[in-house]
Amino acid sequence: MMRSLVLAVTLASGFVLSAAAQTPAAPAAAAPAGPAKIAVIAFQAAVGQTNEFQRNFADLQKKYEPKKEELKALSDEVDKLTKQLQEQGDKLSESERAARAKTIDDKKKQLQRTGEDAQNDFQSEMQETFNGVASKVYDVLSAYAQKEGYTLVLDVSQQQNPVLYAAESTNITKAILDAYNAKSGVPAPPPPAESNLPSAPKPAPKTPPSH
Repeated sequence: MMRSLVLAVTLASGFVLSAAAQTPAAPAAAAPAGPAKIAVIAFQAAVGQTNEFQRNFADLQKKYEPKKEELKALSDEVDKLTKQLQEQGDKLSESERAARAKTIDDKKKQLQRTGEDAQNDFQSEMQETFNGVASKVYDVLSAYAQKEGYTLVLDVSQQQNPVLYAAESTNITKAILDAYNAKSGVPAPPPPAESNLPSAPKPAPKTPPSH
């Protein structure tokens, strides 16, 4: 039970980028003459796949690795004490059994509190990291849209979005991703090592599914 608890609070379980992403509102501008030119973008996926975010995400994982090991060690200790009590319980006095049971209960509570605090801290820093990159990606998006003459860009990464169908040619996710990576100058990170920590968000399909 304690092992499953540790897995549940390994610093980013339940992390959802959609909760962290706050896409800035586009500034008001006079609509150009002529037909509307519309594009779509999986904004959260674009942010999550930038070299800068991937680098910052890896750094955040490394920062919380000691806390992850601390939680594992505490969980292993609880498991060990629980097993000992089960095996030796009938040989112990009632007071000794009660004392050991209390020790185990106290350590379980410590594990839960420590895990919850670590998860909350990780998610808070992850949100800050994501939003910091997102604001800069938006600046690139805004400049790109104006340069290419787009009058409207819709974010198809939101769970509830009005786009039912979009042609592949209208999707500018990769263009924005490439433009941002070039502007940031951050090289692509090496493939991540095996870890129980959460992986960075994967890009959404280029074309929104039709309904």
